[in-house]
Amino acid sequence: MRAALVAAALVLALPAAAQNLDLTQGGPIEITSTDGIEWRQAEQVVIARGNARAVRDGVTVDADRLIARYRPRGGAAPPQPGASPVSGSEIWRLEAEGRVRISSATERATGERAVYDMDQAVMVLSGAGLALDTPDQRITARESLEYYPGRKMAVARGGALVVTSDDRRIAADTLVAYFLEAAPQPAGTPQPARAGGLPGPGEGSRIERVEAFGNVEIRTAEEVVRGDRGAYSPQTGQARLVGSVRITRGDNQLNGAEAIVDLRSGLSRLVSAPGERVQGLVVPQQNQPGEAQVPAAGNPRPQPRQPAPPQRQSSAGSGR
Repeated sequence: MRAALVAAALVLALPAAAQNLDLTQGGPIEITSTDGIEWRQAEQVVIARGNARAVRDGVTVDADRLIARYRPRGGAAPPQPGASPVSGSEIWRLEAEGRVRISSATERATGERAVYDMDQAVMVLSGAGLALDTPDQRITARESLEYYPGRKMAVARGGALVVTSDDRRIAADTLVAYFLEAAPQPAGTPQPARAGGLPGPGEGSRIERVEAFGNVEIRTAEEVVRGDRGAYSPQTGQARLVGSVRITRGDNQLNGAEAIVDLRSGLSRLVSAPGERVQGLVVPQQNQPGEAQVPAAGNPRPQPRQPAPPQRQSSAGSGR
């Protein structure tokens, strides 16, 4: 069963200008389901159940249940009983429940529940399995994941994590990602496919920078860098952390006010605040049990020291 609900004054079957998760650009929304669609005229609500799907301009919303809330467009009178909800209406809110997935050609977001407010131009995902995949990064969270297509911004709250395609990781209580729209590719340009159905770099939106707040942690192959807040640029591969910064490598630790971390080279540089000094604890490496001492080339091998022979007790004064 199908229902096509008009969400703009001019209905045109135009391709999407960008391949991000933007449902606010107008055009019709086509809703389909396997268990039927219910139209509640008095409440101005359309409910689709069972493998429900809503599609607009290259963006698809899949869920167990979809709720589309509509209203008269531009002050038009509500549809009369028996009339189609398409006439003179616009969808201002779309709710998805159960196994939610919002996808385009280059991006995908998942969760248990999603609310897409067209007026505020924001999508809020909640529940388990929160994730937002772009061509080069994956953002996850425990509490909520917000997406602002007009502002080209996403906010991950609660145990937020950004993982890059080469496994660089930035974690914090809250992460704010800002997207940079890539230049459109010429028609017919082949693009290599990536894992999970995401195309390769060069299509759609990509993360320009990430700002991190609260319990920020960056891990490299050799060390862990922690701070109160920070920022990361995927373009340069560098991150800057400030506030109670700690760099830990094995048993060694350095403390300072600011650190610059190059995630590509693994090099970290600690900076002190004006009038303060960088503090550190450096633990010399010690030989592990059973580790042999190897002499330098050309030097004689050291011989083990022989124990001195026991002194023979004198018989003088023994009375014998």
